[in-house]
Amino acid sequence: MENKTEVMEEILANGSEEELHELKSWLFRENIRLVTAAKELERMQEQFQKEKEQFRDEMKQLSRKIAGEKQRLKEDNQFFEKKMEILQSGFSQLDIDRRRLDKEWARLAAEKELLGERSVYDGGLDVSVFFQGVRNPLALKKRYKDLIKIFHPDNLAGDKDVIQSINREYEDLKGDYEGFKQA
Repeated sequence: MENKTEVMEEILANGSEEELHELKSWLFRENIRLVTAAKELERMQEQFQKEKEQFRDEMKQLSRKIAGEKQRLKEDNQFFEKKMEILQSGFSQLDIDRRRLDKEWARLAAEKELLGERSVYDGGLDVSVFFQGVRNPLALKKRYKDLIKIFHPDNLAGDKDVIQSINREYEDLKGDYEGFKQA
């Protein structure tokens, strides 16, 4: 750069008119090139500023979107935690209910075993209680039919052994009443 400055100073001091004109022309072209470059730089700087602003806006939007997604994710996690808590509570309650039911089944099994040992239906049942208060053959027959309806094996409360005991008792009582008739 110093060489050009020295050359220009030499031309200005000692140069011919033609050299001065040429220098003036070169300086004019150089000035136009520099003004054009400055305008181009200014335009590029404005474009850069616009892109910078656009980038900031996009970053703000993305930041808001990320914040919204984080909030939604946080709420989803809280919702999931509550659901999990409810499920765990439900499972623990089911476990408690299952244990209580197992105890109830064990109690009922023990009670059934105890009843099986003392079997009410193994001839230990006094079916004469069913016929208490019967004073004539018609009442006996009616009571027998009622008992058959109640204890028939096809019914829910039915039992084959009880029916057999009722039949034996009925036949005995019927025989007693027929014995009174013949006498």
